[in-house]
Amino acid sequence: MALRIETFNNARGGNAFFKAVTHPLAARRWPELRRRLGEGAVAIYDPDGQADALAELYDLRGLRLAGSFVQDLSHIGRSVLGQPAQPVTELAACRSRFVLTVAFDAGRLIDHIRHLLPAGAEALSLDALRIPDALLGNRARYLDPLNFATNFVFFRDAGGLSTRLVTANYWTGYGAPAAALWCLLYDEDGIAIAEWREELAPGMSAIAIDSRAVRRRFDLPEFTGQLFLHVVGAKGHDVVKYALDIEAEGTTPTLSATHDANAWPADYYAGLPAPAAGESVTLWVQNSQPCAIPAGAVALNLMGDDTVAPVPREIGAYATCAVDVASILPKARWPQQIEVRAGKYFVRPRYEVAKGARRRIAHVNVERTDLHPDPKLAELGNLLGKGYLLPAPVLPRGEFRTIALPTPMATTQRDLPVALAIYDCDGREAARKFLGRLPRAHATLCDIDGILNGAELPGGYGHLELSYDFSAGGEGDGWLHALFRYEHRASGHEAETSFGAHVFNTVLTYRGEPQSYSGRAPGLSTRLFLRLGSKAHDTICHLIYPASTPWHGTSQTDLVLHDRTGAEVARAALAIPCSGSRLFHYRDTFDEGTRARAGEDAYIIVRDTTCRLFGYHGLAGAGGSFSFDHMFGF
Repeated sequence: MALRIETFNNARGGNAFFKAVTHPLAARRWPELRRRLGEGAVAIYDPDGQADALAELYDLRGLRLAGSFVQDLSHIGRSVLGQPAQPVTELAACRSRFVLTVAFDAGRLIDHIRHLLPAGAEALSLDALRIPDALLGNRARYLDPLNFATNFVFFRDAGGLSTRLVTANYWTGYGAPAAALWCLLYDEDGIAIAEWREELAPGMSAIAIDSRAVRRRFDLPEFTGQLFLHVVGAKGHDVVKYALDIEAEGTTPTLSATHDANAWPADYYAGLPAPAAGESVTLWVQNSQPCAIPAGAVALNLMGDDTVAPVPREIGAYATCAVDVASILPKARWPQQIEVRAGKYFVRPRYEVAKGARRRIAHVNVERTDLHPDPKLAELGNLLGKGYLLPAPVLPRGEFRTIALPTPMATTQRDLPVALAIYDCDGREAARKFLGRLPRAHATLCDIDGILNGAELPGGYGHLELSYDFSAGGEGDGWLHALFRYEHRASGHEAETSFGAHVFNTVLTYRGEPQSYSGRAPGLSTRLFLRLGSKAHDTICHLIYPASTPWHGTSQTDLVLHDRTGAEVARAALAIPCSGSRLFHYRDTFDEGTRARAGEDAYIIVRDTTCRLFGYHGLAGAGGSFSFDHMFGF
């Protein structure tokens, strides 16, 4: 029951048609177009092959179809809305009241066939669904991906829990003269309850949207839903990146963090942890489409087990549904992991783990359906050294416990031949363990305490790296992922995050790696965004310098502190040994006077032109509470 639409292609990128036709403002305009089409017989002209995708998202049942027509000779005879496609040169012979051209910017396409329109027929197109020109940066080309720099945000202000989105106007760094945010807030039922536009200050100014401020501004009741963001005037990036903090005050304070939602709905997601003893796990399914999700269209299964358990309720357009994992898979137990069959109905979802009064939130990842094992990976060791690496912090061991769980993240993965290495903060290898050829259904926890087996890390902390190890055979595809869980030993507060492997710091390239923020590979520089917390919280940051092959001996890293307008306030230098890491706190790095000059909504850009760093950030609060997640760059 998955939607038969293309949202994202790993070769071509995001599908701007999909973004355009599912935009909330397009959905508002659909009923009027549908009403018009119901007034008489309709011929479908489908020059770009999008008619069936449109019918997946909007109800075209009941139309009196007079025929389906195409331009490409190779498409003749294909089924279009259940009818065999005819050449558009036969259009004049059909009897129709309307001819619907399934395309945007359709004026020229319609002009080409105007002489073929049946007598008295009216030409219609998807231009009837266009969003206002005021939201477009490129009005001459409607399907420019930068016209649809959009994303969804899990947004909640209920039960004492609040959410706060933080990012920066990074589009100005790519030449955007002015930018704005158009925001639409949906409640749990998919009803729009607030709509506003925020003009962004010039320069790389800070952006912060706090659910508490939104509630006050619009006099809203408590809500749990999603915030739709549309960047107006975007340049350079059509991806909307952000950090999201979740917190609540109380005797057992909640503090957690996650980040952007990956704006293209996928068929599968994976890496959802099963509940441990005393825990509940809630999967937040937030419909990203203008159509309802039918009951049973979303389903869960244990990784490696094809026994599918459907979510039994319908979820309305743009609505939010809290799915209790235990009610769907009652026998699932941590460290088992769960696959989400999403059917392209929603963007990468959040999940929430509750243990007593403590909560933490994180996200699952897109499980690829287009990958196949790559036998060359086992042969590239001499050239790519360690090859694909997945780095993650080992937080100070006296205070924190660190656990890793490799997670299959492609439907074709049958096993994971993985090794785990631990490095101290100065880049010396402290331990290494071959985990074996982990089967798809594995539940193998890597407890760093056990792997170190009593050995100490000089400095007390370091990082781990997961990488392929083909010494016993097995397959790899470059899409190696893992979930990392951190526990504060004294308080029991936990945080978790997940990510995938990349090739780091080598001039040789393979399959687009080492990735670059912009331009072609290799990416050998760093620009990471570090959001800073409020006065109640200190900010923690763990920067890792991974290297697939030997690179510069130490990094030349600048921590550049900016105020909310984007103006530079101060900077600090950091030298990280190759294969090492550095953990720092905002309050220890910049003195009180400097922090006062930076003020509220300040942020740090981690900049290095000599190497690619990988970073994790979080907040430290009261009662041992903390958040932790990986950083993003632009």
